[in-house]
Amino acid sequence: MQMRPRNWALPNIFGAGSSVERPWSIADLLVLGGVGALLGAGVWLAVNTPSVVRGPVINLAPTALPWYALLSVGRMAAAYALSMVFTLIYGSAAAHSRRAAAVLLPLIDVLQSIPILSFLPVVLLVLIAIFPERVGVELAAIMLIFTSQVWNLTFSFYQAQTTIPTELREAAAIFQLSPWLRFRRLELPFAAIPLIWNSMMSWAGGWFFLMAAEIFTLGPRDFRLPGLGAYLHTAADEDNLPALLMGLLALVTVIVLLDQLVWRPLLAWADKFKLETVGGAEPPASWAYEVLSRARLMATLGRTVWHPLVSRLDQRLARQPAREDEPEATRAVRRGLLPLLLAALALFAGYWAVRAGLLLAQMRGTEWVQIAAGTAATLGRVTLSLVIALAWTVPLGVAIGLNPRLAARLGPVVQVIASVPATALFPVILLAFLRLPAGLNLAAVLLMLLGTQWYLLFNVIAGAAAIPRDLRDMSAMLGLSRRQRWRTLLLPAIFPFLITGAITASGGAWNASIVAEYVTFGGQTRSVTGLGALIAAATAEANYPLLLAATLTMIATVVIINRLVWRRLYAVAETRFRIE
Repeated sequence: MQMRPRNWALPNIFGAGSSVERPWSIADLLVLGGVGALLGAGVWLAVNTPSVVRGPVINLAPTALPWYALLSVGRMAAAYALSMVFTLIYGSAAAHSRRAAAVLLPLIDVLQSIPILSFLPVVLLVLIAIFPERVGVELAAIMLIFTSQVWNLTFSFYQAQTTIPTELREAAAIFQLSPWLRFRRLELPFAAIPLIWNSMMSWAGGWFFLMAAEIFTLGPRDFRLPGLGAYLHTAADEDNLPALLMGLLALVTVIVLLDQLVWRPLLAWADKFKLETVGGAEPPASWAYEVLSRARLMATLGRTVWHPLVSRLDQRLARQPAREDEPEATRAVRRGLLPLLLAALALFAGYWAVRAGLLLAQMRGTEWVQIAAGTAATLGRVTLSLVIALAWTVPLGVAIGLNPRLAARLGPVVQVIASVPATALFPVILLAFLRLPAGLNLAAVLLMLLGTQWYLLFNVIAGAAAIPRDLRDMSAMLGLSRRQRWRTLLLPAIFPFLITGAITASGGAWNASIVAEYVTFGGQTRSVTGLGALIAAATAEANYPLLLAATLTMIATVVIINRLVWRRLYAVAETRFRIE
């Protein structure tokens, strides 16, 4: 199979580097207007910053919302940048080395199964001890958002690397591409579409945990940061419906702006990376991408700054490594450092294992019974939420991924709904379900569903959008029935993406149980039997033995499920459902 006759090197919006000067156009006026608007907004925020945002009091006045939105977006962007760097390094290492994969894949299973709100107290206290309290709390919030964004990105990138067609890898080997050029011209472009869709999901996951990141209590200590999450949390806690609606409106506005100015342009840009032998499909449309690609200012910037920068980077990094020229002394040092590093890690792990054992020794038998019962209850809710999510995300995701017009219409709507923190809507959900039999259990399942179903939907959309046009045309020419088309083309094509979404959705559901099974509303605390409720209660009461025991139980449960179910399905996806 060969690709469309396009340059598959990583392109840009700065023009093709042609020596032909573009005429000035309305696009340049729009670009200049956008820059001026950003500068004007920055000046306005600097002049009108509410003084109370630096204190512990959250101002519910509408005039504070622009500044709060800027602070929250800044934290989200910092966490996303860390997530992308981690994803590209970690995913590449796991995909390129079997030895590294044997360590990195089980490790990421453990990392993504750690409940976010369980390790936040430790991270927060450590950062406060190292940095000033304000800086430490900011870094802890960014770390919390980072852990809600990074895992689906990493799984998606690793899945893309392991399903690159063999002929493309052979072509890269024939042309003797260096590791850097292979990464820039093959691996990153091949993963572009799933990475963009999972980036949308990562931001949605970050918004979900934004309230917990910006308002966090540890026993009698109250750590809070100004931002949209803190604004929504305070409005819900004070039953201030007008403020809650204003906060949701501000959040939706930010999400729509990001969709139009960031995600839509990126999807239009990434369409050239689709693996196809025929053209004719309608590409995704983006007015912002059209404006940027037609503006003379962007072409000039590309010719004078971007292209020279990329060329220098290629020249510096494109050299083939020459390990055979490495001095023997250097090799000896490198070989000697590895045992020392392993010994240091073993001592570190042994020390904390002893400390953990001392804490677990304080646990009572009744508490272990509570943990066992809570694990079974939460497992049931996680399973139910995944079944419900699969029932509707697969058909809708395939429809959106195969139809660019439908994607243009429903994409922003899906992003807005996915990004609205379900924790902000939980008071309304709780009031609606409390009068029903087992209403709190139903509300918990619904909240877990709202927090995890989007991992499946966005991955299914990415998988359907990546199906080559020629395979779709061939299925139509053969006159396959709808059932045959799903069985022979659609389900096999989206299967790797579906498993990636299921892994992250399962881990997300376990994490969401912490906020779904234990909620404080109107000054009252309501909870159901569950492992998430035990973790949330132990955190609120600063009960560290119970917190550690419940957290380790959740980690062990998620890892066992991943190893027995999802990893085996992942292996099937890599071997049987690769497009060759």
